[in-house]
This record gives sequence, structure tokens and C-alpha cells, in this order.
Amino acid sequence: MRNRWLIALAAVGIHICIGSVYAWSVLTRPIMAAMGWSLKETTWTFSLAILFLGLSAGLLGSFAEKIGPKKSGLLSTCFFGIGMLGTAYALTQHSLTLLYIFYGVIGGIGLGVGYITPVSTLVKYFPHNRGFATGLAIMGFGFAALLAGPLMQYLTVNYGLINTFLVLGCAYIIVMALSSLYLKPPAVDANKPESRLLQRGMTAHDAMRTWQFSALWWVFFINITCGIGLLAVASPMAQEVVGMTPTQAASMVGLIGLLNGGGRIVWSTISDYLGRGITYALFFLLEIGAFAMLANTDTPFVFQALVFLIITCYGGGFSCMPAYLSDLFGTKALSAIHGRILTAWGFAGIAGPMLISVLRETTSGYNITLYTFAGLFVLNFIIALVLRFVGTAPQYTVTEDNTDDVVTLHNKQALQ
Repeated sequence: MRNRWLIALAAVGIHICIGSVYAWSVLTRPIMAAMGWSLKETTWTFSLAILFLGLSAGLLGSFAEKIGPKKSGLLSTCFFGIGMLGTAYALTQHSLTLLYIFYGVIGGIGLGVGYITPVSTLVKYFPHNRGFATGLAIMGFGFAALLAGPLMQYLTVNYGLINTFLVLGCAYIIVMALSSLYLKPPAVDANKPESRLLQRGMTAHDAMRTWQFSALWWVFFINITCGIGLLAVASPMAQEVVGMTPTQAASMVGLIGLLNGGGRIVWSTISDYLGRGITYALFFLLEIGAFAMLANTDTPFVFQALVFLIITCYGGGFSCMPAYLSDLFGTKALSAIHGRILTAWGFAGIAGPMLISVLRETTSGYNITLYTFAGLFVLNFIIALVLRFVGTAPQYTVTEDNTDDVVTLHNKQALQ
């Protein structure tokens, strides 16, 4: 049996490393200047990484569950480390194809496996505070850009672009490997109902056949699509719409990273008390109003406040999802089920920036885009309410043991 707070630290260690992908924009201009590639060619690397994060999480979730957190964590370390070191090689060869392969594909696979590995393990150590547990791990992913961004900037200026990837690659391998070696599922005591509960729940295949899974996939997809779309244009929109200076817009982007991470732990902890269904409904209700108001504001303070509110809900959507899945489907195959849900992230990583750029170009402004996002969240709000009041019926909380103690413990959170 491991110390659960050290397990939490190990989970954060892995997510702090792989979450550095959110700081990719810091390296965009240096890579363009050094390699002569266009903005579209360079940013496509990030889109590929997010796509393969979702695909690998979905396809390898069951495999990661089978081999255990230690081995799957080390597998993630290998892929992400090779991706970083391979990116350095790609830059020495001035090869855009190799950049896509190493950072986008290989690194993306490391992202996907590393993202799901510690989350399901940590949930099992905090059975009565699942939201807090998942928020604690996923918070690291949100905060990573705050650490990685300045570090990447410093290394690039003082040691060069190629050495930046070499140094970071080696550092990430060490931190992720040490974190992975400490990961271990909690021991199972057959005499304790809570311990037996950890081994019960739906398989990923059975969970995917329920309408609840499809509903959660959709609301997750929309939340990420709109959130990533806003993140992609936050700085230029701030300058065009409310007249902020480039420096002011850059400061706002830095605070966005802080609130993205902070929102994950705060909202997921709140969900332990409100219940996951009500928390998601609250997310979407706030985002309906925020996106609609964002289309009509011309005040920098109000603009920033609305963007920050949306971003906290965006981050909270990530951190509450594993806990919601465990409430509905159990923890037996949580990594596999969570991985299937994360395919929505992969597709949203492409859909969000594409949708906002197309609407921006065709309408010559952001208003239609923001109203479209608000409309999508109206649908999400309705689905969240249906999930809350219909989707958590006891018959969907499947276990292998229908004894009273297991059913009561499992439904205690699922029916909130």
C-alpha cells in the first residue's frame, strides 16, 4: 500500500511533464524563424499531438488498465521522451515530416497514455473524494504551461532551440520515470466493502453501449471545442475587440493558464459536494451567459472576467469527467473508459480552432462565433440536466456483486 499523497505527487509529476504541450505556442515563432516554416505548418504539430493524445487514450486505455499504472507510466515516459528527443533531431534535419512524426504522433501517444495512467489510480485512493482526486492530478496538466513556458523561453534564448528539446526531453524522462515507478493500485481487502468496490464496474465495451456514455462524450467534445477555440484566439480577439495592447493580451494569456489549472482543482472539489451532474449543468449555464455577453462587451475588464470564467469551466470539465465516469460505470475499467471519452479531446483539438477560424473569416468578426458557442452550450445544459435526473438511475450503476453494501456505496455518489 502506497502513501496516497505521494501517489498524488507522482500523478502531478507525470501531468506537469506532459502538460508542457500547452506551452507549444512559446516555441512557434522560434521554430518558424529557424526553419522557415509557415505558421499553419508549425501549429499543425500541436493539433497532431492533441489528436493522437485522444486516439491513443481511446485505443490504449484497456491495455494501460491491463498492464497496470507503473508499466503504462513507463510506456508513456518512453513515447514522450522519444518524441521530445526526436523533435530535436527533426530540427537538426530541417524536416517538417519528422517533426510531425516525433512530436505529433510519437509524443502524442505518450501524452494519451500518460494522461489516463495516474488518474484512475489516484481515484482509487480517494474513494469518497473522487472529484478532488482527479482535480489534483489533472490540475498539473493545466498548470504545466506556467512552468514550461518561461523555461522554454529561457532555454531557447540562452542555449538554442535544439538544446531546449534535448534538455527538456531528458528532464521529463527522469521525472516521469520516477513518478511512474511509485504508482501502484491500492491493496484490495476482501473484507472491506469499499475495497471490493474498486474491483467492480462496467467494462469499457459495456459502458460505450449506454446512452450516458454518448451523452458525456458529446458534452465533453463541445466544452473542449469551444474552450480550445477561445484559447486559440484569446490574444488577437482581446486586441481587436476591446483594444488591449499586445503586452496586456499576453498578461491575460498568462492568467488564463493559471485559471485553467486552478479551475480544475476547485470545480472538481466542488463536484464532490454538489454532485457531478449539477456541477456540469452549472458549467454550461455559466458558459451560455459568458459567451453571449462576450459578444457584446467592449470593456477590457469585463472581457477578461468573462474569458477567465469560461476557462475555469473549461478546465473543470476535464477534471470532473473521470470522477463522473467512476460514479456511473465504476472504477474497475476506469482507465479504459476514460480513454474512450478522451477521443473527444483529440477531435475537438482540430474542430475548435478550425471552427472559429472559418466563422471569423466568413463573418469578419467574432460575434457569430460566440453566439454559436452559446447556442451549443444550451444543448449541453439540457443534456446535463437529463444526465442528472435520468442518467444516474441505479440500474445503470452496474457491479458484479449486488450485495447491499456494494450497491449502497456505489450509488451514494452516483445518485447525487
